This record gives sequence, C-alpha cells and structure tokens, in this order.
Amino acid sequence: MKIVAYALVGIVGLSSFVLAAPQKLDLGSVNKAEWPAKSGRDKENEIDPALVRTQVLLDRARFSPGVIDGHNGENLRNAIKAFEKERGLKPDGSLDEELWAKLNETSSDPALIEYTIREEDVKGPFVDIPDKLEEQAGLDRLGYSSPEELLAERFHMDVDLLKALNPGKSLDKAGTSVVVANVEAKPALENLGKAAKIEIVKREHVLRVLDKDGALVAVYPASIGSEEKPAPSGTHKVRAVAPSPNYTYNPDYAFKGVKAKEKFEIKPGPNNPVGSTWIDLSVESFGIHGTPEPEKVGKAYSRGCVRLTNWDVEELSKMVEKGTPAEFID
Repeated sequence: MKIVAYALVGIVGLSSFVLAAPQKLDLGSVNKAEWPAKSGRDKENEIDPALVRTQVLLDRARFSPGVIDGHNGENLRNAIKAFEKERGLKPDGSLDEELWAKLNETSSDPALIEYTIREEDVKGPFVDIPDKLEEQAGLDRLGYSSPEELLAERFHMDVDLLKALNPGKSLDKAGTSVVVANVEAKPALENLGKAAKIEIVKREHVLRVLDKDGALVAVYPASIGSEEKPAPSGTHKVRAVAPSPNYTYNPDYAFKGVKAKEKFEIKPGPNNPVGSTWIDLSVESFGIHGTPEPEKVGKAYSRGCVRLTNWDVEELSKMVEKGTPAEFID
C-alpha cells in the first residue's frame, strides 16, 4: 500500500516536576525505587531510577509515556494525568505518594529485566539513513541503523538509557546479557477487544482509545498537526491499516529542503518517514503513523498527520479496524 503523508517539524517545550535527588542507576535501583520522601529538582542530564520505574509501569498499563528515558517531560506528565483521572485521583500530572501507590498496584513484575542478545538482533543488515528524503528513496529498505537502535525500540527505550544501564557492554554482540525495560509484561491485547472509538486531543498531544462502554483502554502521546498544516476537526473513520508501508512524497507538499519536482517513493522499514505502520483515515492524505524519531513524539509538530512511536501505533493498529471512528478534539 502506498502512503502519502506529512512530515514532522518544530519543537514544543517540556515541563518538569519535583523528584528525589538522583541515585545510582542499575537494575536494582530501578526495581526497588520508592516514592521519594525527600524531594529535589531532577537535573536535566540525570536519569532518575524512580522515573524509569514510573515510565515502565505507565507503559505496561497502556498509559504510554512515549520513549522511556528516565527524564521529566510533557509526555510523562500527560500519561500521569490520564492515569490519575482514570483512577479517580486529582489529574495534576504530579508524581506523589498516592499516585505511586496506585501505579504499583497495576503490576508486581519487575520494571527492568535481563535480556540475552540474540543472533537475529545483531545480524542486520543495518543502514545509514540519509537526512534528505530524496536520498532515502535510493535505499532498498529503511531498516534500523544499529543493534542499539533495534534493542532500544523493541523495549521502548531511549538509546542513552539503554547504554547507561549497560556500561561497558557490547550491545552488538550475541550472547551479551543486558538490562532492558520489562515492557512486555502487560495484559494481552486479545483481552481488551476492539476499540469502539479513538480520540485525538490536540491541546493535550494525546490519542485516547475507548471501548464500547466509553471506558479508557489506552493513551498514547502524539504529534498532531501544526499551524502550517493543521490537523482536521470533527469525526472521521479508519479506512485501512497498512503494516510496513511505503511513503510517497508529493511535491505539492513543498517540504523545506526537498527540491524534487516529481513524486518519489521511499521503501518500508522502521526508519521510513511514516515509521512501521500506517492507519489510513477518511481524510485525503491523512492518517495515524509511526516515526523514525520516537524521542520527538509529543514534543514536535507534524504537518497534519498524527504521529506516534512505532510501538504505540503497532499496538493501536491491532485495536482498530475499518470503520472505527476517529474524533479530533480541538
């Protein structure tokens, strides 16, 4: 299936909340992290074990924080707000003792586990991805650029966090035991059933999944349109789901830095401009899709489309079907 979609531009700001002073980062400190009785500002470049645990627990409960990185940020605050509201707490986005208790009730599984790197994780082929779209069109596949990127995406992690948890370890060598986020310890999708409706909340930069009773099933951070190419309003429908989509660039888009005057096509892969999955909506050239830059989701604007992390859009694609309503909320 050929996909025509908009690209990602711009940056929106982050906000932070108060946490405990940083401590040693390893499997034990994250799995045993407690709600901080003494609080202090989280420094910009420090990874907090309590935040890593919080993000993993939210991910497993399907209140996605986006990339698990151990840092404060808008995606984490929005995930906390959604969780608080669904659990009957004050939705202020703060990590406090009451929220911490509710989060830990969702799962008793450890936040981090050890994983042994397999041959298929490191055999490649890995690809140097050009910055320019025209040059990407010359590749046979937009695959991962390294084993580190593959592992980080599989476990919903930031590459820097993966490396910080595994200092001195060879992430490109089969047989290496590494510490990763235990994101697979979540209820099976089959138990959730199909989504009755999805809501794209523009101001909050989130996509919400509802069941037939109107109950919240999942929340994902999203990049949603821009002033230049605003997302639509109103209710539309899912037309189709395309895993591993091609991307077709239309010169009518006139993206900055793209000089092509004719349409061209970019092959599939996780680093394709629309990521690993495309969910087509009943709006011309508009859909919900993945991204080659998961760390920018919710923190950057797209040119009209709804952009999720690859793992979130893949999960969403299993919950929607042709005809599922998609409402854009201003």
